[in-house]
Amino acid sequence: MKKRSFFFKEYLTHFILIVVAFTLAGSVFYHQMASYALRAKQTELKTTVQSLAEQSKLMQGTDSDVIRELYMLSIARIAKEDELTVLVTNESGEVQMAAHPNGSTYSVSGYRVPAEVVSEVTRSGSYAAVGSVGVLTEATSYTVGSCVRDTDGNVAALIFVSCEDPATAGVVRHSTQTLVLILLVTLAAMLIISFILSQHITRPIKNIAAAAKEFASGNFDVRVPEDNHCYEIDELAVSFNNMARDLDQLEELTRGFISNVSHEFKTPMTTIGGFVDGMIDGTIPEEQRDKYLRIIAEETRRLSRMVNRMLDAAKIQSGELLLSPAPFDFSAMTSQIILSFEQKIEKKKLEVECELDDRLIVMGDRDHLYRAVYNLVDNAVKFIDEGGRLTLRAHPEGDFCAFSISNTGAGISAEDLPHVFDRFYKADRSRSMDKTGAGLGLYIVKNIINLHGGEISVRSDGGETEFEFTLPLAKI
Repeated sequence: MKKRSFFFKEYLTHFILIVVAFTLAGSVFYHQMASYALRAKQTELKTTVQSLAEQSKLMQGTDSDVIRELYMLSIARIAKEDELTVLVTNESGEVQMAAHPNGSTYSVSGYRVPAEVVSEVTRSGSYAAVGSVGVLTEATSYTVGSCVRDTDGNVAALIFVSCEDPATAGVVRHSTQTLVLILLVTLAAMLIISFILSQHITRPIKNIAAAAKEFASGNFDVRVPEDNHCYEIDELAVSFNNMARDLDQLEELTRGFISNVSHEFKTPMTTIGGFVDGMIDGTIPEEQRDKYLRIIAEETRRLSRMVNRMLDAAKIQSGELLLSPAPFDFSAMTSQIILSFEQKIEKKKLEVECELDDRLIVMGDRDHLYRAVYNLVDNAVKFIDEGGRLTLRAHPEGDFCAFSISNTGAGISAEDLPHVFDRFYKADRSRSMDKTGAGLGLYIVKNIINLHGGEISVRSDGGETEFEFTLPLAKI
């Protein structure tokens, strides 16, 4: 099946709605006009038939041919003046007198008005319908009837007046034709306006579709206008441009990641390969092999840490990083991590200040949280100035444990600060948050904290950098 464009569907929808609306409007107008014409004509005919009924009472109780002749002349005059067909019948519906619209009078002997019509006019005293009673003309007409009773209440005569009323039908027809002409002109104008509006509405969507094709070809610099005077499309354009910026940034980060990983893997592998070759060919003396084996072991561990970080990042991205939460003493774990940095702290002559509340029992995965805190301490020790100050604090805040770690030093630039938790992001160039990694450390830290239901933040000003996060306390 051939796919239709959004513009085609939008325009077709407008077209169908306009045509349906105009058709309904025309139908209602025609119905109302026809109903009005019917009511007006029936009112006029009822007046006429009532006049004839009053005149017919003069014939009651007399057999005078003169009076009968005068009544016939009156019927003929009214029929001619108003272009009516007039029927006068007895109580059983047998026609006694008849007048044609040209003023001629007739005697239709043996013809009866249909029994159902006689029954209705006798029962209700009047009759009104659109149709013919079948006398003199079979054409459809407006017909009104009346029942004339004598002084004793018996049916003396039934009088029917019919009119084809070409004048009223012509008015309805002319009004309908005029309405159709107006609707056609309006329809043409509305379709032109709808075409212009549909083009205006769909143009931003076409721009977004064109930009998407550019993205598919690898061009992430293209952007779409965000001021389209339509809230929904503006929202779509803003989201699209945000996505474009994120894709552009991700592309840049990915290129940097590949470059960094290639470099980080190449260095230890070159070192390991060189030292192993030296031992094999005898370049490295026997008495120095232990020294170089220790270097090889350290480089191997560094490669292992890098691979583990990448695996953790991949698990986080796919939602496969699983936790095994259990209550444990967060303060004791933090103290253990600080002790593992004792040599580095002494080497840099750092001033360490620890304010850790006793027995802060949190609910979490100890191994993952150990790595998160270890990473933060490692970064702080790595980038702190020699002789600087390292501060760690942990205390309860309601149902949470609040932890913070701060260090003095160059700090993080305002440009880099919003991105330090981004995947593959490495802060500047002169002060990377993770010079020996691939920009995954803080990304993993943030996700570990978030998976535990906590929040992490960072601030850097006045030569001091501080990371803070919260963890839920165990309910003991």
